[in-house]
Amino acid sequence: MKFIKSVSKPSDNDQMIVIVDANKFKKSVFLEKAENDAVLAGIESKRNMIQFNSGSVLKLVLPIYDASGWELSEKVRKMGAKFCSILNEHKAKHACVISFDKHLALAMAEGIMLSNYQFLKYFTDKKKRSNSLQNIHVLADTVEAKDLDYLNAVIDSTYIARDLVNEPHSFLNAVQLSEEFKKIGKEAGFNVEVWNESRIAAQKMGGILAVNKGSKIPPTFNIMEYKPKNANNKKPIVLVGKGVVYDTGGLSLKPTPMSMDHMKCDMAGSAVVVSVLNAVAKLGLPIHVVGLVPATDNWIGENSYAPGDVITMYSGTTVEVLNTDAEGRLVLADALHFAKKLNPMLVCDFATLTGAAVRAIGPYATAFMGNADDKLKQSVFESSYSVFERLVEFPLWQEYADELKSEIADMSNLGKGEGGQISAAKFLEHFTDYPWMHFDIAGPAFNHAADAYKPKGGTGVGVRLMIDFLIKQSQKTK
Repeated sequence: MKFIKSVSKPSDNDQMIVIVDANKFKKSVFLEKAENDAVLAGIESKRNMIQFNSGSVLKLVLPIYDASGWELSEKVRKMGAKFCSILNEHKAKHACVISFDKHLALAMAEGIMLSNYQFLKYFTDKKKRSNSLQNIHVLADTVEAKDLDYLNAVIDSTYIARDLVNEPHSFLNAVQLSEEFKKIGKEAGFNVEVWNESRIAAQKMGGILAVNKGSKIPPTFNIMEYKPKNANNKKPIVLVGKGVVYDTGGLSLKPTPMSMDHMKCDMAGSAVVVSVLNAVAKLGLPIHVVGLVPATDNWIGENSYAPGDVITMYSGTTVEVLNTDAEGRLVLADALHFAKKLNPMLVCDFATLTGAAVRAIGPYATAFMGNADDKLKQSVFESSYSVFERLVEFPLWQEYADELKSEIADMSNLGKGEGGQISAAKFLEHFTDYPWMHFDIAGPAFNHAADAYKPKGGTGVGVRLMIDFLIKQSQKTK
C-alpha cells in the first residue's frame, strides 16, 4: 500500500499541513493573506502550531524555530502524531504536507502514518472505529521516488510487526506464526523454510524442545532468506528473533496483572525479523539477509520442563534450568548456534528477553550488548538516533558469565537478579563465534499507553532501526 505519495500541488480533497521556517517566513502561497498575518503573529509569540479552518479545508501550520538534526526530526514526528489526531477528528481522508525542507516533510508524513495505525481485527464495529485518514501527499523540493519507497516500506513493515505482536495466542500460535511468515515472504519476495517438530527433534535442538514440552502445539524453526544476485556482502547478515508466541513462565509461573496478561508480545523479536526482511525485499536492497526464528509457546502441561532439569542444547552444551521463565535464551541459543553454519558477517538478535532490561532503563530504549567491532556498533547507534529508537549499551564482563556456573552441568540458565539483562546476554554469547549484537527490546516492544506515534500495544520497535542500518550496510562493499 502507498501510504505516502509525492505531488506537485495539493488536490481539492487535501487538508493542508504547512511547515515553515520561522526565521525566514514572510508568506506562503498556500495561505490567505489573513492566514499569513496570523502565522507571522504566531511566530512572534513562539507558538508551536497555528490552525485554520477555511471552509472544508483544514490548514495546520508548523513553524520550525532553532532545533536541528535528529532532535528536530523526532519533534516533527511527534507533531505528526498530534496532527494525525486532528485530521481524523475532522474526518479527513487525505492531507498534503507542504514543506521548505524535504526531510521535515518526510518526518511529518512518517509521524502521521505511524500514528494512524489501528488493530481492529476483533472489533465487530471496526468500520465505525476506523480512522478516516487514508494517505499523505508530500509537496517539497528534491523529494525523490526512493525517499517515498523507503518511507512506505518502513511504515508497511512497522504495521506488520505491530499486527503480529497484537495478535492473541488464540490465533497466533507457533504454527500459525510460520504461516504468517510464508504469506509475508510470498508477497515481499523472500524465501521461507519451516522446520516442523520432527525436523527440530532430528537436529537435537534441545532448547526449543524443552521449552515446548508442556505445550500441545508443536514448535517450528523458521529460516527466511533474501539473497539478490547483486548482494554486496559475501557473508550474510543474520537476524535472529525470539518467537515465544505466549509465555506463561512455565512451572515458574508468572503473575497475571501487568505480566502474563500481555505475554502475547513475547514474540516481538520474531516480528522484527520478518518485518525487516519484508522491507529489504520490497526495497530490493543489494544485501544478503537471513532470518532465523525459533517459535513455541512456554506452556504448562504434564510434560513441562521443570526447575532443576538438565537439558542438552543443539550445540551439545548441557544447561541446568533454574527458572523456566528464563526460556527465551534457551530457544535463541539453538538459533544462534545454527547461525554458525551460515558463516555470517554479523548476527543480530532481537528479543523481549528480560525484566531486568525494563528495570534498568524503562520503556525508553533498547538494552544493547555485543562483541561486534566498533564500526558496526557505531553504525547501528547512528541508525538508532536517525529513527529515534535509542540504544543503551551494557558491558559483557566475565563476572556475569561466572554467575551462570552450575554444579551439575556446563552452565545454568539464570544469573543473579542484578544486571540480569547482562547475564542473559552472556548466556547467549556462549553460543556464538562470530560478530554479534544483541537487542533486548523488553521495555519498548509493547506500550501500556500510547506514546506519540507509538501506539498502545505492539510498537514495532527495532524495525525502523534495522532497516536504516541495513540500508547503510547495503551501500558498502564487503
